[in-house]
Amino acid sequence: MFLSDFRKEFYEVIVAQRVLLLVASDVDALCACKILQALFQCDHVQYTLVPVSGWQELETAFLEHKDQFQYFVLINCGANVDLLEILQPEEDTFFFICDTHRPINVVNVYNETQIKLLVKQDDDFEIPAYDDIFRDEEEDEDDSGNESDRSEPSGKRKRFEEDIMERTMKRRQRREWESAMVMFDLAWIMSKDLNDMLWWAIVGLTDQWVQDKITQMKYVTDIGTLQRHVSRHNHRNEDEENSLSIDCMRIAFEYDLRLALYQHWSLFESLCNTCYTSASLKLWSVQGQKRLQEFFADMGLPLKQVKQKFNSMDISLKENLQEMIEESASKFGMKNLRVQTFSIHFGFKNKFLASDIVYATASLMENIEKDEPGADNFIKALDSLSRSNLDKLHQGLELAKKQLRATQQTVASCICTNLVISQGPFLYCYLMEGTPDVKLFSKPVSLCLLSKYLLKSFVCSTKNKRCKLLPLIVAAPMDVEQGTVIMVGIPPETESSDKKNFFGRAFEKAAESTNSRTLHNHFDMSIIELKMEDRSKFLDALISLLS
Repeated sequence: MFLSDFRKEFYEVIVAQRVLLLVASDVDALCACKILQALFQCDHVQYTLVPVSGWQELETAFLEHKDQFQYFVLINCGANVDLLEILQPEEDTFFFICDTHRPINVVNVYNETQIKLLVKQDDDFEIPAYDDIFRDEEEDEDDSGNESDRSEPSGKRKRFEEDIMERTMKRRQRREWESAMVMFDLAWIMSKDLNDMLWWAIVGLTDQWVQDKITQMKYVTDIGTLQRHVSRHNHRNEDEENSLSIDCMRIAFEYDLRLALYQHWSLFESLCNTCYTSASLKLWSVQGQKRLQEFFADMGLPLKQVKQKFNSMDISLKENLQEMIEESASKFGMKNLRVQTFSIHFGFKNKFLASDIVYATASLMENIEKDEPGADNFIKALDSLSRSNLDKLHQGLELAKKQLRATQQTVASCICTNLVISQGPFLYCYLMEGTPDVKLFSKPVSLCLLSKYLLKSFVCSTKNKRCKLLPLIVAAPMDVEQGTVIMVGIPPETESSDKKNFFGRAFEKAAESTNSRTLHNHFDMSIIELKMEDRSKFLDALISLLS
């Protein structure tokens, strides 16, 4: 059931209990977790934190802890499946679910006792009425007439179930309120919101935007909401009494450049490895490289300056850099290079943009350089969000640079070797075993980011108008020994506000119809694992299903 008063129905219920926190492995979930941890610290709430990267880990964690806990809080997991059917909990077990994944399973919506959904109902969820779904047994029996075999559902019942599924597909994968925003809203209602919590809410929102999981309109609206909180928390009079201490934290709203990590990198590297600029200039081609040189020439920036670290550039150049870049970018067809965002200052030395934190935290979470368990990477990523752990954040920034380079090189390689092929209703790309950095793309967040970059670049490079409107499926080797691949489907690259993803249900149906050996282990239904040998028949089924 949906909760209307989060303070009364959620926080005041769990504040006197021992709570198990089950947190998914994405940046928005980490930010929501940090806010909730800070609230728990204020009120001395006893809790245990368990990171979960998929359904298997969620089930295992529940089985291990179900005897010690009655109250479970799930962040960015659990809303889009029938949770009670999966976990089979006792009747005195309660689940509070704060999840951005859509669609929300209707059984969770209509369970009045054990499932409590922390979801802002700003939008129409198009949830079918209770009587439409949960019919009486007698009614079903009447529908089936005098059929001798009661185990077989009637034709009417089948049609009804298909209709519900069709309606579910139509509202597939639309995301609304970010989990970090929901938790910050709770803190604000209780007058316990701090500047740190506000920053985590900003990072959670920016993560959803960077990952392309919310629309530009939604992002701008939420930025406006957060801007009011930033003004309230960071307002200072310029006199002696209110002057800031040297190690103080300040958040500021600003219009900045849509260039990844440019303040911690060189301007040249950032332009080459940012999806928007790389795709617009087509940097994988010789012609694109020439355009890049022309771009710098138009701005009047010497190559010696743009290739050194941003911090080391001449101050005279840095002063008007944004205006210079914007003016030249519009001539080269990059009209959206300026973006609304927030920055954070720790004292005078350290300044970070919200997107810098997103890239750094995601890289730490999916770090493949050291063969460490996922839980260790999760804790490092969580720690990097605290201002007391700037060394971890800087480590994350270095990792993020390597990952962005690897992503951009893979995109260039796929386009130059024509690996993106049209399969009819969708585009498809398979990363071969042996491709450089292929191990990195066995991780879901990195693979989704690569898919987004690849689709944008392909749309900019192709002359086929039909292909520009198609969604994309990318597959990469997952575990060579077990012979599995990971596959992700993303919606078409369009300017419209619709970011719905239909692949989750399509993957399920294709797997059922071909008996493919698949594993639906990810909280995002549009990511699936399957056996290498079943790949071709699975794709054939998808083509016929979506045609």
